Amino acid sequence: MARTLPAATGFLAAVQHGGGRAPEADFAAAGSRAALRARPGGLTLDAVLLHSGAPDAAHAHARGRTAVLAGELYNQDELLTLLPGRSRPVTDADLLLALFDTYDVHAFRLLNGRFAALVAGEGRAVLATDHAGSVPLYVSAVPGTVLAATEAKALRTAPVGRRIAAARRVRRLPGTHQVPAGTVLDLEVATAGCTDHRTWAPSPARRIMPEQDAVEAVRCALDRAVRARTGPDTPLVVLSGGIDSSSVAALAAGHRSGPIDTVSMGTDLADEFPQARVVAEHLGSAHREITVHTDDLLRRLPHAVWAAESLDPDIIEYLLPLTALYLGLDGPGRRILTGYGADIPLGGMHREDRLPALDTALAHDMATFDGLNEMTPVLSGIAGHWSTHPFWDREVLDLLVSLESGLKRRHGQDKWVLRAAMTDLLPHETVTRPKLGVHEGSGTTSSFSRLLADAGVPADRVHHAKELVVQQLFDRVVVDGRHPDEVAAAEVVQLVADGPARDAPLLRR
Repeated sequence: MARTLPAATGFLAAVQHGGGRAPEADFAAAGSRAALRARPGGLTLDAVLLHSGAPDAAHAHARGRTAVLAGELYNQDELLTLLPGRSRPVTDADLLLALFDTYDVHAFRLLNGRFAALVAGEGRAVLATDHAGSVPLYVSAVPGTVLAATEAKALRTAPVGRRIAAARRVRRLPGTHQVPAGTVLDLEVATAGCTDHRTWAPSPARRIMPEQDAVEAVRCALDRAVRARTGPDTPLVVLSGGIDSSSVAALAAGHRSGPIDTVSMGTDLADEFPQARVVAEHLGSAHREITVHTDDLLRRLPHAVWAAESLDPDIIEYLLPLTALYLGLDGPGRRILTGYGADIPLGGMHREDRLPALDTALAHDMATFDGLNEMTPVLSGIAGHWSTHPFWDREVLDLLVSLESGLKRRHGQDKWVLRAAMTDLLPHETVTRPKLGVHEGSGTTSSFSRLLADAGVPADRVHHAKELVVQQLFDRVVVDGRHPDEVAAAEVVQLVADGPARDAPLLRR
């Protein structure tokens, strides 16, 4: 990679027959904006690119087609071997378009990356997400016009689009749908007809491997994923002191001649600073600790919903400390690596000793992660940063999901295969430290619950109240387009807490 940040981190595009313009761009992610107009194959493409200084690298044009790419690819070298005898593509967008010329929509089956993409031409608008949908992509289509954006709020003023059976609808944005993870939507612009193609799915089968083979495979795959994401500048790793983030930090440090940067976040209620310091001192990283007061943390609830565009209160609770952390980082945009997401393929939050129960939980988590937006780069993008998660690299995910459960729960330890893979790189106390979720280590769960309890919500209604609070925040900052600084989380909590509004009236909104 030649840049600290990808060429583009988001886009809003309109593909039309004839003239017209894209709606006014509305992004939570920060960055410079550049307009793009192209005429691929008799269509008109108007786009706004959210970029980091090199917008021309985010789009490509050839043979009557135009490609727009937000994000980045991680297996460029392997992909280039599929194009022998052709001039070497300069950018990820060039590479995507060259592969599309050969493989059409099936080109997306080959890509390992963190991206949302659009290819227009020949009367078609082809939309695709990466295998995990880690860069969300939304679409609204009527005959003659296809609109696509990496944030749903950018389509809130779009005309009511047709129903797209292969995609999920977005709350209170009629006709707007989210492209599923690992999916291509091939839309005929003239009719808004859609054909979908699945490009990736988590494996339901399980691989039986000797312990040492599994350990070496995990170490190798994760190391490749970290190396592909580190970039030319010193990366910043979010470090909690748990095995997931510590593994990423240790591997990133191994690819640098000098110290990496690490950062930890806590609140006045809880932190994991001592555990993170152990790892930072072991690696010799330039380490920083950020403490966010609970009241300030809860004021970031609207920002977390604004960035994630998720309606799941548990996910928002997980993402709230990360949102606060990213907003607390000063300076220019950084490339940030995290250990987020490892618990899903490794069953880290499930401590069942019975392996069938563990694998059932893992299969369920892998089947239901889509659409939650917990990997979205907009979380860090609202502060101008680019975050990426090596545990959700396609090759890493394929390996971790497919390992039989006895390699994940073994010798009385959760995530055993990862711990064993990192034994020689990390302190013993880090390798053996029990799992603690980011929301638990920062006190987020207790603070959100306490806020509702203080507003008068009975204990048995707290989780339901959290759902309603998130719905209300979503309606304000996504559907209505209000800036989160204009939305007081405490007022929304009180509205939910007041009488019958906890149930029918708010649920009907």
